Amino acid sequence: MAKDDASKQPWHHDGLRFTCTECGDCCTGEPGYIWLNKAEIAEMAERCELPVDEFEAEYVVTIGVRKSLRERGNGDCVMLDAESRKCTVYTARPRQCRTWPFWDSNLKSPKAWAETCAVCPGSGKGKLYSIEEIEERRKVIRI
Repeated sequence: MAKDDASKQPWHHDGLRFTCTECGDCCTGEPGYIWLNKAEIAEMAERCELPVDEFEAEYVVTIGVRKSLRERGNGDCVMLDAESRKCTVYTARPRQCRTWPFWDSNLKSPKAWAETCAVCPGSGKGKLYSIEEIEERRKVIRI
């Protein structure tokens, strides 16, 4: 590869390691939003064995024209079980959760990735994701 070609590659072109430990740390902390689409709401409602309208009334908040999962007063996601620290809809979790930690904000620099690894016990460890796999996930939702 020519020097110019190498300089066009993202800093993480050799891939990054990540394996979800299901620790719940990414489901807590500072307030924020977990953006949802209709399909995700329907899938989570089915997982919770609730009609969509009941699921939305209990677990979803409308922000402008968008929808987000509610948070508890301490910033925890409403889908996080406080005792087990496990996601109660893990197999039906939204795309935003499925694509963690491969978000733009975490991939912008080696420093940003190191900060992600410092707060997420699964980041930087486990399965090696290729640049193609990382890009596929990164493009799903921009955060």
